[in-house]
Amino acid sequence: MTKTSDERKEVEMKLEWQDKPLSDNERLKRESKFLRGTIVEDLENPLTGGFTGDNFQLIRFHGMYEQDDRDIRAERLEEKLEPLKFMLLRCRLPGGIIKPAQWIEIDKFAREHTYYQSIRLTNRQTFQYHGVPKGKLQSMHRLLHRIGLDSIATASDMNRNVLCTSNPIESELHQQAYEFAKKISEHLLPRSRGYLDVWIDGKKVESSDDILQESEPILGETYLPRKFKTAVAIPPLNDVDVYGNDMNFIAIQDDNGQLCGFNVLVGGGLSFEHGNTKTYPDVSKELGFVTLDKTLAAAEAIVTTQRDFGNRHDRKNARTRYTLQNMTLEGFRQEVEKRMGCAFEPIRPFEFTERGDRIGWVKGIDNKWHLTLFIESGRLTDKEDKPLLTGMLEIAKVHKGDFRITANQNMIVANVAEEDKEHIEQLARKYRLIRNDVSKQRENAMSCVALPTCPLAMAESERILPDFITEMDKILAKYGIPDDYIITRITGCPNGCGRSMLAEIGLVGKAVGRYNLHIGGDRAGVRIPRLYKENITIPEILAELDMLIGRWVSERNEEEAFGDFVIRQKIVRPVFNAAVDFWDNQ
Repeated sequence: MTKTSDERKEVEMKLEWQDKPLSDNERLKRESKFLRGTIVEDLENPLTGGFTGDNFQLIRFHGMYEQDDRDIRAERLEEKLEPLKFMLLRCRLPGGIIKPAQWIEIDKFAREHTYYQSIRLTNRQTFQYHGVPKGKLQSMHRLLHRIGLDSIATASDMNRNVLCTSNPIESELHQQAYEFAKKISEHLLPRSRGYLDVWIDGKKVESSDDILQESEPILGETYLPRKFKTAVAIPPLNDVDVYGNDMNFIAIQDDNGQLCGFNVLVGGGLSFEHGNTKTYPDVSKELGFVTLDKTLAAAEAIVTTQRDFGNRHDRKNARTRYTLQNMTLEGFRQEVEKRMGCAFEPIRPFEFTERGDRIGWVKGIDNKWHLTLFIESGRLTDKEDKPLLTGMLEIAKVHKGDFRITANQNMIVANVAEEDKEHIEQLARKYRLIRNDVSKQRENAMSCVALPTCPLAMAESERILPDFITEMDKILAKYGIPDDYIITRITGCPNGCGRSMLAEIGLVGKAVGRYNLHIGGDRAGVRIPRLYKENITIPEILAELDMLIGRWVSERNEEEAFGDFVIRQKIVRPVFNAAVDFWDNQ
């Protein structure tokens, strides 16, 4: 068959990439037998608590990372023992909605079979187990399968858990947007039975005949070049940080308040590498508007464009934002329009005015009540003064609605009837899930996990956040604004998990006890902060912030946020073009 000029051009663009050596991850995916590898055989290996060879990477496609407790790593090495290896598992939970009956089951597993006996709520609107022994992995996956959950595609080179604004007030619009978040998630899942074969059926790969008949029509046989993140948002609340995701759908209402379509944004991402000027965080760019009937086609076209034109040679430059840089935004748009079979309409008007969660009770238009519980860094565990894990379990036993994990690591007890409201509040207060001593500053702070479990962490994050925010509270009180706040986020490395690159104050781990301090983001989450001080300690950071907050209080315009103030006063310059000037600190 003779190829058209457009088809020849497309093939030439693909071959241009193929002339360069592929990263080893591409070999791994190609040889994985659609993500099966030899994982089942590794599960039977009693000589190590971890996975060997390619399986170390392959388990990530099934939603798991191999970790160890770094606090005791040196001690175990001295005793000539292997590091204490275990797995992190991240559940797939589009829009963060989970039923109380499901929560009871995942709580039971966390208590009985995980090293840390905790559940962590993530800013990808799902929960993670930390410290799952290799010998408990199949029983864990079978439990999730039994209660209607899974961990497919929550890590590695796929479309990850799809976020959706946790809007408990406009319940009808939220339900419509949530349904699309689920549809997008399902549409972009891998088609391979590898997950079921390995974790549910426990099948060894005896023959490749059946596997060779499998196909991945959207993700491709070697899947995406790098991780891919998607969010659905309902303005004016930007609680899912749409500007930090590869693909975003912003809900647009018609004159009757019904969902009529989405503005589509692409190319956001917050990770970078210290000192590598070819890497940078960036905000999403506008492609255009699509009606509801074209939404899944647009999602598929964007993913397949990234699949075919993303960099498969340098994983540091493989995210969608770098593909946009290489193709140009207009070139990317034209390719997506060709694949989805229609043109984007012009962007419809929208505005984001706030982030964060509405902590406490709110009443929806359906007269149901919704209680947003503040969970610091998303960590649910039982401590003597804060038995949070037990508190959530006790609420789950009586709650008749559902739970919604937010993109800010909090938990919403949703759809509470008027007659049940008092009982739910009593339980929440009894177990310290509602506290009267949480400041606005603390409510608007977030951290990644970092030490001791994350192998990428260069510095502390979750474990230093509480004390750091206490010191921030003291500074705000010192200047007479204890009820004000500055969006603050801490990450243990520049990989972006804590979304520091969309904060007004962002700390990024550089080494043990040392961080880069970025300032100048905004409250709506549409601006990248700029590096202000490099490789400094927490006391030095607090001293700098004391000085800056003092200036902010005395010199700011009425209601001016901290991030806007430091830009207006030229303490730092805004990042206009991240690809060009993110690394320019002048």
